[in-house]
Amino acid sequence: MATRTFLFCLVLAGLVVFTGRAESAVSNAAPAAVSQAAVRDTTPVAVPEPSAKAMAHYHSRMALLCGLVLWNLVLPAVFLFTGLSARMRSWAQRLGRRTYLTYLCYCVAVVALYYVVSLPLFYYMSFVQPHHYDLSNQTLGRWLGDYVKGAAVMLVLGLAVGWVPFLLARKSPRRWWLWLGLLLAPFLCFMELVQPVWIDPLFNQFQPLQDKSLEAKILAQAARCGIQGGRVYEVNMSVDTPTLNAYVTGLGDTKRIVLWDTTLKHLNEDELLFVLGHEMGHYVLGHVVKLIVFETVLMLGVLSGIYWAADRLIARFHRRLGFASPGDFAAMPLGLLLIILAGLVVAPVFMAFSRHLEHEADRFGLELTHANHAAATAFVKLEQAALGNPRPGIICRIWLGTHPTMAERIEFCNDYRPWETGQSSKYARYFRP
Repeated sequence: MATRTFLFCLVLAGLVVFTGRAESAVSNAAPAAVSQAAVRDTTPVAVPEPSAKAMAHYHSRMALLCGLVLWNLVLPAVFLFTGLSARMRSWAQRLGRRTYLTYLCYCVAVVALYYVVSLPLFYYMSFVQPHHYDLSNQTLGRWLGDYVKGAAVMLVLGLAVGWVPFLLARKSPRRWWLWLGLLLAPFLCFMELVQPVWIDPLFNQFQPLQDKSLEAKILAQAARCGIQGGRVYEVNMSVDTPTLNAYVTGLGDTKRIVLWDTTLKHLNEDELLFVLGHEMGHYVLGHVVKLIVFETVLMLGVLSGIYWAADRLIARFHRRLGFASPGDFAAMPLGLLLIILAGLVVAPVFMAFSRHLEHEADRFGLELTHANHAAATAFVKLEQAALGNPRPGIICRIWLGTHPTMAERIEFCNDYRPWETGQSSKYARYFRP
C-alpha cells in the first residue's frame, strides 16, 4: 500500500460505511460468513520455528537488500562525480534542440543505462536466488520479459512526469520543493487509480473470482461491514511463485481485492474469509487515503531537506558535477541519490505507520469474523510458503517491516477476543446485523 519510493498499494467499489454504532448484541453476534466451527475454535496456534532453509533464505535476502541499497547509492554517485551525467546532458542538448526533447533524450539514455548495468544484480536477486530456495516458478524468458516491461513502465513514467521537478526548480528556485510536494498527493492518487487497469495486467492475468460460492460469502461479509458492489479478482501468480498473498489496490472505480491463485489453493475457506476481512478493513478504515496523506507530509519534509542539501552540494562541487542548478537535467542522479539517503532516514517512521495500519486491519478482520484460529493458521501458511522468519532482527523490523512480524500477528490472533469477555469491539460501529 505505498509508492515504489517507499514501497509499496482499496479495493471494493462503491464503499458505503455504516456510521451508526451497532448494538452490543450485534458486535458480539457470530459472523455470517465464516463457519461456526471456526468461531468456536479457540485453540492457540504456535508460532512456527523457522527451518534452517528459511533462516538461510532470510540472511541471504538481507545481504542482497543491503547490496541493492549500496548499488543504488554508488551508481548515481558515479554518474555525478565522473561528470558522466553532465556529458549525457550535453549530448542530449545536441540531439534535442527544444527543452523537452533534450530531457527525452537524456531520460531514455539514463533509464536504459541503469537497467543494462543493473541487469546482473537484478538477475541474481530476483531470478537465481528465488529459484535456489524454490520460491520462483518463472522461466528465464518470462523473467526477462518482466524486467524489460518494468524498465518500459519506469521510462514512460519518467517521460510523463520526470521533467516536472526540473521545470519547478527553474521557475521557482526557492520554493520548487514545496510545489513538488503538493503535487505528490494527486500523483499518488492517479497512480492508485491506474495501476490495477494499466500496469498490473502487463505482468499477470487478472479475472473475476471463479469460485461463485466463495464469492457469495465474500460479498455477504463485505455487506456486513457496509461495502456494497465489491469486486474481487484472482490473479495467476502461480506462474511466477508458489508463495501466497492477497492485497488491495486501486481507487474509485478501479478499487478491488486481489487474491493470488496460490492463496485460493492453499488456504481453506475460513482462512480466506479472514484474509479478505483484513483487506476490507483497509477499505472501511480509509487506509489508502491516510497513507497518501502521510506520504505527502513526509515527502514535504524530505524534499525540504533535499533542497537544502542540493544547494550546498552544487555550490561546492559544481565544477566537478558540470551543472550549477538543480533545474539542470544533469542533476537527476543527484536528486535520486538524495532521495535514497533521505529514504533511509525516514523509512523507520514510514514503516511504523504502515505497521500500525496493518495491525488495525488485522484487528478489523478478527472483529468481523471472530475466526481467530483460522486467522493464525493463515499467517502460519503465509509465512512457511515464503520461507519467512517470524522473528526477524531489529534492523529488518525497523527499516523493512511494512507489517508486524508474523510472530506478533499470530500471538495477537491467539489473544484478541474482546467479544468473549463482554468488552466492546473497537470497530463494532462499522458492522451491520
